[in-house]
Amino acid sequence: MSLPSVVLHGPESTGKSTLCARLAAHYGTVWLPEYGRTYCEEHGTDLGPADLIAIMDGHVAARRALEPQAHGLLIQDTDPVMTAAWSMMLFGHRIAALDAFAEVGQLYLLMDIDLPWIGDDVRMFPDRGDQERFFALCRAELDRRHLPYVLISGGEAERFAGACDTIKRAGLAPNPGIS
Repeated sequence: MSLPSVVLHGPESTGKSTLCARLAAHYGTVWLPEYGRTYCEEHGTDLGPADLIAIMDGHVAARRALEPQAHGLLIQDTDPVMTAAWSMMLFGHRIAALDAFAEVGQLYLLMDIDLPWIGDDVRMFPDRGDQERFFALCRAELDRRHLPYVLISGGEAERFAGACDTIKRAGLAPNPGIS
């Protein structure tokens, strides 16, 4: 993937979708919604390993279809690296196809679990202990792959400011005049 890409990464209910939309608007580009959410809304949350591979494949196809509409930067609400963390959370083991995913972003924004939990029809882990475990798995997946990431914490305004600063420092802002 030659188009610069920033990927929001982290457990459920950490503000990824909200921040993606705001970043895309700020940078005048598009963002790719979380394909796993779309998949679960259509197929349910009783997932097996084959479902996670289907989520990876759906994400890649959606990303490739959206790339031509991006203006210098693509913002992604998760990617198959996150799906690999889901595999560890759901099944306790790795899936080779997810491990083989190599079309990673240039920068990952790891969303902290410091926001209040908001449940919905597809979120699975309201228990604080599960959220902490999931967060650790998300971070471990980034570390395992040696991917560049920055922890994003705080309320909505702090997350936005931190994300913009991180994107700028990484040299990924499509217009150097936009902070």
